[in-house]
Amino acid sequence: MIETGSPAPDFTLPDQDGEPVSLGDFAGKTVVLYFYPKADTPGCTTQACGVRDHLPNYAEAGAVVLGVSPDPVRRVRRFVDRHGLDFTLLADEDHAVCEAYGVWAEKSMYGRRYWGALRATFIIGPDGVVAHVIPRVTPRTHDDEVLAVLEQLAAA
Repeated sequence: MIETGSPAPDFTLPDQDGEPVSLGDFAGKTVVLYFYPKADTPGCTTQACGVRDHLPNYAEAGAVVLGVSPDPVRRVRRFVDRHGLDFTLLADEDHAVCEAYGVWAEKSMYGRRYWGALRATFIIGPDGVVAHVIPRVTPRTHDDEVLAVLEQLAAA
């Protein structure tokens, strides 16, 4: 997993509309880059709706939020429409960006082993360097934790 102090790997992925979005598009801004396992599952919905509901707080902190999952664009679009998500979600269908950030891992559920995206968040500073990593995110407390970190970073 990418560590604090490392340059954030640049990428270009399609958003929910199929339009290319690059990390470099946000140079000079603080980016909250969060990875989630699968659109429209209970934990991912809780997390995404939390971000949606706290968007004014992120804007006040001067941060842009990008969510990334290994879903195809059509599934991401459906997720956005179903829950009224008004921020950018990116489709990493070949999981190349998940791999670059070190969040593509073997997982286990009900005795079944499979590969998938870990739920992790990276706060990337305006200089393109990872300022903070939350390696294990809890959907219900995600926004409180990220906003507290953004406040600490602003005060430093």
